Amino acid sequence: MLRVDGGRTLVGGSPPRVLHLSRVAHERLAGPSGVPADARLVVGDPTSAALARLLTDAGVAHPEPAHADAPDAAAVSVVVPVRDRPRELARLLAALAGSGVGEVVVVDDGSADPAATARVAAATGARVVRHDVSRGPAAARNTGAAASAGELVAFLDSDVVPEPGWLAPLLGHLADPAVGLAAPRIVAWSGAGAGASVAATLTLNVRKAPRSIARRVVARYEERRSSLDLGARPAPVTARSRVAYVPSAALVVRRAALGAGFAEDMPVAEDVDLVWRLAGEGWRLRYEPVSRVAHEHRDTVGPWLTRKAFYGTGAAPLALRHPRRVPPVALAPWTAAAMTLLGVQRRWSTAAAGAVTLVATVRLAKGLYDARRGKDRARGVTDTQRLQRHAADTPRELLRAARLAAVLAPWGLGGALWQAAGALTRHWWPAAVLGALVSRRIRRALLAAAVAEGLADWWRFREPGSSDALGHVVAHRLDDLAYGAGLWWGAWRHRTLAPLRPDLSGKAPT
Repeated sequence: MLRVDGGRTLVGGSPPRVLHLSRVAHERLAGPSGVPADARLVVGDPTSAALARLLTDAGVAHPEPAHADAPDAAAVSVVVPVRDRPRELARLLAALAGSGVGEVVVVDDGSADPAATARVAAATGARVVRHDVSRGPAAARNTGAAASAGELVAFLDSDVVPEPGWLAPLLGHLADPAVGLAAPRIVAWSGAGAGASVAATLTLNVRKAPRSIARRVVARYEERRSSLDLGARPAPVTARSRVAYVPSAALVVRRAALGAGFAEDMPVAEDVDLVWRLAGEGWRLRYEPVSRVAHEHRDTVGPWLTRKAFYGTGAAPLALRHPRRVPPVALAPWTAAAMTLLGVQRRWSTAAAGAVTLVATVRLAKGLYDARRGKDRARGVTDTQRLQRHAADTPRELLRAARLAAVLAPWGLGGALWQAAGALTRHWWPAAVLGALVSRRIRRALLAAAVAEGLADWWRFREPGSSDALGHVVAHRLDDLAYGAGLWWGAWRHRTLAPLRPDLSGKAPT
């Protein structure tokens, strides 16, 4: 978060927002030298409650996951959809032992050996509900929710292992009656911790063959960049933000918010659809990485790429159900113009892109200054009164607005470059490759994007001292190729270009 003017203006969140704090709001947060990075707001009255809601909804502040009024674990019904995974199910149920949840409902979604599922569930006291024929994970979750009684429903896939203490932070968020869903961070399972001994017993001590180089590269990449792992920072969950969705591999939902549950006609992306429907109904959704649930990631190249392509096929039905929420890029008109000019790859076009950015900076500075004046008008202060009472402040306010705009405009252009590089190598790569066959400029742009974005991604997610940039970039590009192939296949199958069209309006979806 960027603090300007002693914290009177806050810039942060995803997408970035500029918040001008009132005097009262600033006083609630400020210390002797402005608003510190670790400022805390204790909610104790309507004013502090309204300020907390504003800051958390904007994503510039985050609720603490511990709360005295958090629901008890006994109010939670755990629902586990499973099909032919007795080993993984036993591992999960062992990890849940002692968690204090009210009940565990296992939904056997048409397993070939239902007796094995029943034996594993009976060993831990879990209740089993069965589908004679597989109906898919969405239907299995809905069946389990309907068969359970808890005020809160925790959905856990059979291939996850909750780490100790995973539930309490999520329940802390659900102490807020406006929060309808809370989700943990999904991390790579190391084979240790709760459930590991059970898994070792069930494998009958069969020794696995050493991983190949390709499998090690994929496993390392998935530890850093799994599609299920949404990072180490807490966030509100909202479309077109840093945390735009949370996976159904592990999440806790308030029953009152769940409604009809998961869309059973969506074999993929049904979790994203649920999240966006809840947000559209006004529920707040929280991602809390203090809560950790481990997942056994795929590391065999073929199944890994198949799963990535499968994820890509979900973009088309999502785009049809939730217009403007899954564009490959979302740019303001001026950043789109600047990116187009840079793509021409000529000196004059680069200079023109700089001119567009300069004009946008000036217009942004004026907009920021006018926004401050608009707040005075909302309080009933006329321009004449403002000039009389704050004449000396006007030049300073203009300078503050110019300085902030000089930060925000390049920030916006950098974000546009990042989006464009990602779209070229992920969402649009089939078209980009065809263009590269006939255009030297497109070849240069595609190669530069593939290398620069890949290296930047490695640098962003690397561990200190790691030197595996090549393997990471190769895996990242394969990830994008598979996802993009699935996206185009899904778009063709649904006869729509919606997930391929950029959004150049510069406005958030309604």
